[in-house]
Order: sequence, then structure tokens, then C-alpha cells
Amino acid sequence: MNLPDDLKYTKEHEWVRDNGDGTVTVGITDFAQGELGDIVFVELEPEGSEFEQDDVFGTVEAVKTVSELFSPVSGEIIEINELLEDDPELVNNDPYGDGWMVKIKVSDSSELDTLLSVDDYKELVN
Repeated sequence: MNLPDDLKYTKEHEWVRDNGDGTVTVGITDFAQGELGDIVFVELEPEGSEFEQDDVFGTVEAVKTVSELFSPVSGEIIEINELLEDDPELVNNDPYGDGWMVKIKVSDSSELDTLLSVDDYKELVN
């Protein structure tokens, strides 16, 4: 299982990359995509949507199940990964790269401190 140590994680299996400019990039972990299986559809709320931490910002549909996506931080979606519309399997093939889901302008940066480290996330999934 691939778990980059420069990311933060959530108990709901999202990863968070701090972009250093008040924004974060969010996707689902390698563990999550493996558990879901072949992803056939990703539905994301549009740019400009605002969320509180833990609000649902979209869904991932796999062959056998649909899973909700939970915002790891409060903020506004400033970009969605439009490649996922035509190529949802990018989430399976490259969950930490081309398979990212949204970029969020963070409204409360202290929430980043509440996320899991790579070691904490490893404990959760093992």
C-alpha cells in the first residue's frame, strides 16, 4: 500500500496535500481505492461550493458500491479535477497524482492540525 509521508490523512480515507498557499489538494487514499475496486464514476460539487469540515463534497461510484467523500477541512472548492469526468479510473491508477479530486481554499488552517499523520493513518488501516 502506497502512503506518501508528506500528506495528511482522514479517518474517512481522504488524503490532503498542503499546497503552501492557503489551499489544499484532496483525493482518496490508495487503501480506499483498493477497497472500492474499479471506479466507474466520480461526482464532485462544483467550483465555488463551500463546506465545513466533514461535509460531503462528492461521491465515488465503483462497480459494487457508492462511497461519499468528506471534506477534510472547511473552505471553498476552487478547482475540480475535470479529467475524472472522462477517466474516473485515474483514481485507481494514480490516487496521489492524476487521480486527485478537488482543490480547496482553506478557511480555517488550524483544521489541518486535526488530520492524521501517515503513521496514525497506517495504524488505522492495519
